[in-house]
Amino acid sequence: MGELITGAEALMKCLVAESVDRVFGYPGGSIMPVYDKLYNYENEILHVLTRHEQGAVHAAQGYARATGKTGVVIATSGPGAMNLVTGIADAKIDSTPLVIITGQVGTGVLGTDAFQETDMIDVANPISKWGIQLRSAEEIPDVISRAFFIANSGRPGPVVIDFPKNVQTEIMEWTDYKTCSYIRTYNHRPEINEYSISKAAALINSAERPLILAGHGVTIAGAERLLGELAEKADIPVAVTLLGLSVMPSKHPLFKGMLGMHGNIAPNIATNRADVIIAIGMRFDDRVVCRVKDYAPNAQIVHIDIDASEIGRIVPTQLPINADAKDALEALLPLVNNANHKEWLDLFSKLEKIEDQKVHSRQLNRRSSESMGMGEVVDAVAGAVNDDAILVTDVGQNQMFAAKYFRFSSPRSMISSGGLGTMGFGIPAAIGAKMGCPDRIVCLFTGDGGFQMTVQELGTIMEYNVKVKIIILNNNFLGNVRQWQELFFNSRFSQTKLLNPDFIKLAEAYGIKGEDVGTREELQAAVQRMIRHDGSYILNVNIDEKDMIFPMIPLEAAVDEILLDKEERLDVLHL
Repeated sequence: MGELITGAEALMKCLVAESVDRVFGYPGGSIMPVYDKLYNYENEILHVLTRHEQGAVHAAQGYARATGKTGVVIATSGPGAMNLVTGIADAKIDSTPLVIITGQVGTGVLGTDAFQETDMIDVANPISKWGIQLRSAEEIPDVISRAFFIANSGRPGPVVIDFPKNVQTEIMEWTDYKTCSYIRTYNHRPEINEYSISKAAALINSAERPLILAGHGVTIAGAERLLGELAEKADIPVAVTLLGLSVMPSKHPLFKGMLGMHGNIAPNIATNRADVIIAIGMRFDDRVVCRVKDYAPNAQIVHIDIDASEIGRIVPTQLPINADAKDALEALLPLVNNANHKEWLDLFSKLEKIEDQKVHSRQLNRRSSESMGMGEVVDAVAGAVNDDAILVTDVGQNQMFAAKYFRFSSPRSMISSGGLGTMGFGIPAAIGAKMGCPDRIVCLFTGDGGFQMTVQELGTIMEYNVKVKIIILNNNFLGNVRQWQELFFNSRFSQTKLLNPDFIKLAEAYGIKGEDVGTREELQAAVQRMIRHDGSYILNVNIDEKDMIFPMIPLEAAVDEILLDKEERLDVLHL
């Protein structure tokens, strides 16, 4: 006969068996039995008490994205569970592995509108990978093992386990815990279709203007090295999605920048001139494709993705390959010929020079009489960390400038809210990333708007001495919305001006060192002080309120219809 324990203790034993070393959460009435048992496991599992449940789920996302492990979140029922919803949706669309455990009222009062009762599973089903409500303690080991397997296999995502209070206190017999590696109805790693791989190799070998589009799926699969080998062997330029940044070192000669609405000129123009596009672990989302009917009109598209539902969903695909990116690249590499595409690569060089002259020079070399721009701040920080930090961003102009001007030398170095675009993501995600990778510098770029959405998590930084470097690009506006208002709404700045507090005094209240940076003459020294400081640090940098992020592809434009600034459009016909 096995040991007799409660359901709450069974959960603790399961987490230990899954090698969980920390959880992020916030206690409450319906999850108290779990927290009571957690008290006995504090030497094995660190509980990170965030200041809000949304902070907990975003911190778990940052931890998962930086490490590749599954983030774990615990919250109570009702409002506690509902406060997780934004983070669950964010994790689903950005393929982030989470196991989320929510308290629930006892099964005897389910459906009676009991105090803090909410139907969490029906709420979470559309925005999670799997959800289940426990009904007996005996189910716990099997459900938890399946949850971890589902969350971090195939296309990763969040799993929600609703845990009624009486199931937490129910006695069960603990015998053994078996980790899950197979579910009959769940094909987490599709088999390689050798015919499709050979056809893809033939297309690549015959291409004159091939282009690789790499996304977050390359990181998830751990296929960065193979991506580089394919690009080098076949001499193919590589462009990336926002979440694909850091799959290839920024200084690699075949790395050509970011795709999409605020991406680099060269890959966007090249998309509509390529004859073969090899899309690897990316979704062809609307911010990358822009106007679908005019996207890549000359290209045969090879789409490699582990999620079959993404293939052909937005852009017609001539050669679908439903596979893990690493498996597909391993099969493809031996069949691809050594090649040289000098003339094609020369076009990228030409376009890169245009962007340097028309955009980068304006954003990085502003006149001394001008207020500071976001680009020059990001560039200064990137230089100070020698391109070897983890970048975390909030959402908005800060996100796009950071994506453009930060530089990467190692994988898993870019953490941002991509698909959902969640303001407030930044502070807690940076906390999770630093806890997951304590030996790496973590730099967070945030706007003054997003910073204030989860500013209470400075308390988490204080309590756990999390050494993150926070750069507030402060323009006293909701900058991205302001940019759209100026460009497309006749400069009618409705509800985008912000009256902000003294951020440095606020930091001091949490024991965090910081300083205001008002001029570019102060910038370099302030950045050095921040990086050298052995602890968390906040730089509040005063930014030109009129600063805008360019290049930009307006909504419903084609990827080669590019604004260089608010008055100049790229002349594609004469390139």
